[in-house]
Amino acid sequence: MFRLPQPARIFRFSLALPILLSAQMLSALDADLQLATRQLSRDIFQQLIEINSTDSVGSTTVAADAMAKRLLDTGFSKDDVVVLGPNSRKGNMVARLRGTGAGKPILLIGHLDVVEARREDWTTDPFQFVEKDGYFYGRGTQDMKSGDAIMITTFIRMKKEGYQPDRDIILALTADEEGGRSKGIDWLLKNHRDLIDAEYVLNHDGGGVDLKNGKTLSVDVDASEKLYADYQLVVTNPGGHSSLPVPDNAIYHLADALTKLQAYKFPFELNPVTRAYFEAMSKVETGQTAADMKAILQTPSDPAAIDRLSEDPSHNSTLHTTCVATRLDAGHANNALPQMAQANVNCRILPGHSREEVRRQLVGLFADPKITVNYVTDAGEVFPSAPDTQALPPAALKPEVLSALTTVAGKFWPGVPVIPDMADGASDGVYTNAAGMPTYAISGIALETNDLRMHGKDERVPVESYFTAVEFFYQFLKTLTTPR
Repeated sequence: MFRLPQPARIFRFSLALPILLSAQMLSALDADLQLATRQLSRDIFQQLIEINSTDSVGSTTVAADAMAKRLLDTGFSKDDVVVLGPNSRKGNMVARLRGTGAGKPILLIGHLDVVEARREDWTTDPFQFVEKDGYFYGRGTQDMKSGDAIMITTFIRMKKEGYQPDRDIILALTADEEGGRSKGIDWLLKNHRDLIDAEYVLNHDGGGVDLKNGKTLSVDVDASEKLYADYQLVVTNPGGHSSLPVPDNAIYHLADALTKLQAYKFPFELNPVTRAYFEAMSKVETGQTAADMKAILQTPSDPAAIDRLSEDPSHNSTLHTTCVATRLDAGHANNALPQMAQANVNCRILPGHSREEVRRQLVGLFADPKITVNYVTDAGEVFPSAPDTQALPPAALKPEVLSALTTVAGKFWPGVPVIPDMADGASDGVYTNAAGMPTYAISGIALETNDLRMHGKDERVPVESYFTAVEFFYQFLKTLTTPR
């Protein structure tokens, strides 16, 4: 065997040792950076949860200012971080990470407002960030302050490391997606389109990772969504003394109508996105569920398979327009027959149909001249008819988005399919899509399909699911925007 002379062997060893130590130091540095990122993302998440941003008493401006300060403290220019809105409570934050300009900007969107929550309904205080039993609890943990925190964390990481994407990346955190008069993204489009104009939009308000009993089923990207609508059902009556009950009680009358609504199923329907979704999921699911998914794709579809799949609330919402009573108001005194009873019915409408079409369907369902069905705008205004504009068709999924998503998802969830889907609800994507900016909902947050608590009691997100999504979104956005 050939041997180096002794001095050369010593010299080689002396070079190898520093190289070995450097690798160890780099590994330790990487671990420190990961811990720092986790702590940063947790701190931002907690800060957002503990800012009340409900429409009734909260303020999105407080949250927008807090996130703007974090970006400015990181080194973003004041020219690239602004908070603006129609009034002092409904502020929106818009920030821009400058790129090379090789491509048109990408817009990231998320809403800062949350649905109302009452302390007496919850096990914990909904506006306190609580970590217990492997979950983060608080109003907005699922919908969608987790996404806001992830996007802010990603912006801070990229700025600190001096990353320059191949185009500007714009982040808009906005007001009143959940309700209220000051629809932030719509207001920005109408008043400051130049600040958020982009080639396409990535919406963190959807497109998660589906889990079933701990098994990862799919990584979803929402390429379509349903249309939101509220309707007011009204029954009026002369009323009278409560000691003289009459059959024609406004409350009973309204209750009968709501019972009809509860039993009613809107027609089954598939569109190109939902058809592709069930085709892909039929290869992931097993047993009767997989068989039923295949059966609904046939012509004609199997009615029994539709019924079985519709027992699952999520599948039911994908297969049908849905309407449900959400609020009731009736009577004027405890000792008087009600002169008026009314209910709010909230609908999520399949693409290709309009709000007015559904209003007329409700009128036909009740078939009762004593029941008035009005349309209620997002601002709470009541009209006898609704807009006849149909929900937009699915946006064509850009190959570069699907490619980056598939690549990065494969690192985090190997072998799990990436599946375009239709959001069961509705989001601010309705405004950006209508403005000519194709919108795709992608988040990377993994949730059990039977533990979806957005808008509900004890809303929560798994701790490790959140931290995984922090890293996933950073890598996805970097893969999508790294100069080539």
